Amino acid sequence: MTLSRRRALEIAAATLAWPNIAAAAEPAFALVPAPLVAAARQSMVTPMGAYALRAAQRTLERMPQPLPVVHTEGTLPGQGIYDQSVEAKRDWQAALDAALGSAVGGNAMLAEKAMELVSAWLPVYRISLNPIDETDWDRMMLALDLVLGPARERVSAAFTAFCRSMATGYLDAMPRVRGGTATNNWQSHRVKLATLAAFAAGDARLAERAHAAFRRQLADNIRRDGTVLDFAERDALHYVVYDLEPLAVSALAAKTHGQDWYADGNGALARALNWLAPYAQGVKTHVEYGRSIVEFDRVRAAAGMPGFGGLWQRDTAEYLFALAARLDTQFLPLANALTPGFEGTRRPRAPWLHLTMPV
Repeated sequence: MTLSRRRALEIAAATLAWPNIAAAAEPAFALVPAPLVAAARQSMVTPMGAYALRAAQRTLERMPQPLPVVHTEGTLPGQGIYDQSVEAKRDWQAALDAALGSAVGGNAMLAEKAMELVSAWLPVYRISLNPIDETDWDRMMLALDLVLGPARERVSAAFTAFCRSMATGYLDAMPRVRGGTATNNWQSHRVKLATLAAFAAGDARLAERAHAAFRRQLADNIRRDGTVLDFAERDALHYVVYDLEPLAVSALAAKTHGQDWYADGNGALARALNWLAPYAQGVKTHVEYGRSIVEFDRVRAAAGMPGFGGLWQRDTAEYLFALAARLDTQFLPLANALTPGFEGTRRPRAPWLHLTMPV
């Protein structure tokens, strides 16, 4: 038995029962099947559950601020519609916060708030196919996953149509010529949005196309030694994380739909995660952007934007390794080490993940 075959079997053996849960789940979902949403009620009395409920309560005062387009990619605060877009996109996070609160606390008012925020965007927003501007739309898809019952049903048909359009748009628009945004982090984010949208729409054909794009990105972006294309171009672990996060989200979504994408590319995603792990553990350090070939990196550093210089902060890999731990248990100790507790000022980046998919 080859090493890769043995590793694939080990991963399969370690996989939790999510695919079996997902097989019976209705309706269609992007990443979190209904039985896992229902099980989140058990976490209401935990510190993480209490934190999620507090965050959800804060959304009740928010009025939706939909825009026909958002744009922050390649710009700085104060330029164009950057500031307006950042504020409007708070709706996306607020929808997820409210939806998670409804799942944890069983609060119908929070479910209605989540769907109010989502439904306000559907008739207004026009899909731009800029994956950097739109990558956080995954929060809206997760919000739909986390709301069960009448509030969701009133939004479901319009949201399904929107997701089908998003998946089709991204898959049809994916560059055919390798290089540039066709293979760097942009493509990873295209793959994530197409994958989640295809699953959310319940469209198996689109999901198959997204899987093909996922495999192609593994081959184009991750090298044999585990380094990614973006590290060679940007000399920044920030972009390693930014490249791998959407691929890990895609693989986890496939897992909850009973598919094993994590083993694709002869374990390419695991190889990249293992390359990054010593930095996330603090065994190795890296000075960010020292040899970046991208001029905008220097512009952002000169503007004083956080993270665009100095030593890489390993806590920025928290979400990536939380995802990784749910794909491969070898990363669980590192994920636990990176996930903050509630005694300090930093809070977990993705409570939805911890509350719906505990490991």
